[in-house]
Amino acid sequence: STYFDKLERNLDLDVAIVGGGPSGIVAAYYLAKAGLKVAQFDRKLSPGGGMWGGAMMFNQIVVQEEALHIIKDFDINYEQYDDKLYVMDSVESTAALLYKAVHAGATIFNCYSVEGMHVDPLNIMAKCVIDGTGHDSEMCCTVARKNGIRLATDTGAVIGERSLDVVAGEEEVVNGTKEIYPGLYVCGMAASAVSGTPRMGPIFGGMLLSGKKVADLIIERLKR
Repeated sequence: STYFDKLERNLDLDVAIVGGGPSGIVAAYYLAKAGLKVAQFDRKLSPGGGMWGGAMMFNQIVVQEEALHIIKDFDINYEQYDDKLYVMDSVESTAALLYKAVHAGATIFNCYSVEGMHVDPLNIMAKCVIDGTGHDSEMCCTVARKNGIRLATDTGAVIGERSLDVVAGEEEVVNGTKEIYPGLYVCGMAASAVSGTPRMGPIFGGMLLSGKKVADLIIERLKR
């Protein structure tokens, strides 16, 4: 009964986030902190995406200086690696993102798949939706396919991510974080996949900055 009470409270939202990776969790935190009603839906048993495994399952993550203020917002321990790079434990970091997002007021649902079904689905209403589904960019693919619309990309469709470029990937994932169709936003690796930019490497700062950017865009829109 307590679970269904929680679900019922989250059937009408300001923002629904699909996908439980780090960019989506960061977005959930800042959106909830701004007083918006936000819920995040992740397919996996343990939300957090690839951040749990760090770089290649070596459970350390790297964050560049530009994203360090987000690490500080989440009270994550870090140490300096060189002038502009910092390292931290991936398990602590992912747990901190989830903990702080929930304590800011976001609701996180695990074991949920969001998709266009041929049978009657469970409908969740939201003023804005964030596609944070990673490499597959499932929400953008489904919206484009089922409705015959053009997305805000060079081709009007989901282009697909390009090969690894550690430097360009960090910058382009933030540049590609935007409203891709009225009410539909994209962040994290989904932003790279939709806009056709290089996939990222073992640095997670771009993910965090992408989550903060998409939250700021939506806050500006809904508070206007």
